[in-house]
Amino acid sequence: MIIILTDDQGYADVGFNGCTDIPTPNIDRIAAEGVRCTNGYVTFAVCGPSRAGLITGRYQDRFGACRNPTIDPAVPNNGVPTSEKNIAELLKPIGYTSMAVGKWHLGTFPSLRPLERGFDEFFGFLSGGHQYFPEMLTLNDLSEVTYEFEWYNTKLLRNEARVDIHDYLTDELSDAGVDFIERNSDSPFFLYMAYNAPHTPLQATKKYLDRFPHIQNKKRKTYAAMVSAVDDGVGRILDKLSKLDLDENTIVFFLSDNGGPPENGSRNKPLRGHKGSPFEGGVRVPFAVRWTGTIPAGIDYDQPVSSLDIAATIVAHADASVPVDKPLDGVDLIPYLTEKRIESPHQTLYWRWFDKNIYSVRNGFSKLILVEGEIINDKYEPQMLFDLKADLSEKNNIFQNRPQTVADASGKLDVWKKELVPPNAPGLGSWMPKKQSDK
Repeated sequence: MIIILTDDQGYADVGFNGCTDIPTPNIDRIAAEGVRCTNGYVTFAVCGPSRAGLITGRYQDRFGACRNPTIDPAVPNNGVPTSEKNIAELLKPIGYTSMAVGKWHLGTFPSLRPLERGFDEFFGFLSGGHQYFPEMLTLNDLSEVTYEFEWYNTKLLRNEARVDIHDYLTDELSDAGVDFIERNSDSPFFLYMAYNAPHTPLQATKKYLDRFPHIQNKKRKTYAAMVSAVDDGVGRILDKLSKLDLDENTIVFFLSDNGGPPENGSRNKPLRGHKGSPFEGGVRVPFAVRWTGTIPAGIDYDQPVSSLDIAATIVAHADASVPVDKPLDGVDLIPYLTEKRIESPHQTLYWRWFDKNIYSVRNGFSKLILVEGEIINDKYEPQMLFDLKADLSEKNNIFQNRPQTVADASGKLDVWKKELVPPNAPGLGSWMPKKQSDK
């Protein structure tokens, strides 16, 4: 079982979604040898909550992981609480060996770190972003952080030990993933390959920058180089599976954790919006899945699917047990991708932006957005309804024209809202370590 997750990658920034200036042949291979999900969604438009939904298979709003949490390691529940089970914890009782590689962002409190949450190995960092060049990794621990975002400079963790790296971070992460596959090829394994690229800071080596002489915009060029580094890593992972004759015995998922943000040079067109927004550009992402010999190759699947479905699919085909009192919100996708089931996997998908008091629901092709808090800017009307079949770019607000559609979606949303809880930890900006001069 392999999940390959990128960070802040735009919907339009893979070849299988039409990208022409950034070749992604290896990422495209997952879609070409499997299924491209054209309506693939995540459960939130920023990193932390999106990853919490993905790793548990449950809406993160059910357990309070509904904002990017504080990095302060002294705050309990600053991620996925121990009351929830993640994929590794569900697979462990049935003999799977699991490794998390790269960005964690699911809790820095000691009991929430990877080795305490079902993973046998970890190589990466705990926070939501990181420097890519090894010479910039100068801090031994979060305890040495003196100002906001200095946690990007911590040395990497190998399990619980701080280690030095000597190569570009994305390449180091790919090395770790390939090595894990090779060492565990004779037994069941789960690899959570959570790249932080192409999340800022925009940093790339000459090797990757030199691939894009045709891109003049510096930001876009560096972004392209970062995506290309990930693509190389994906190719190495797929090649290793083939070399070890594991293609037919391995499910590989690929997706981004949310849409591309305005500041990193990414593109989400034709979708409206970006990372953080309730529009399609915030939550619809590049999404593909390959299981050689089981699901068909080279097809598009156009019904809505969710990152929630990844856990449900893995659990179903590993024959793992799920706590009765914590049912998964996702579904096993394999019967749908093989056309054994022809109905949509999801009639309805939901989103909540707790701190902005915004809710969204996709019900069939209709998408309702309700801004119940203060209007953020003139792009946000308080009530919006879009027909995604006719208006993918969400240009035409038809809220006033479809009262019954609004009523149906609102009714379902009201039921879902009753199942949710408030955030379980302060937000990312709440931890402001004092500068050394102030101590």
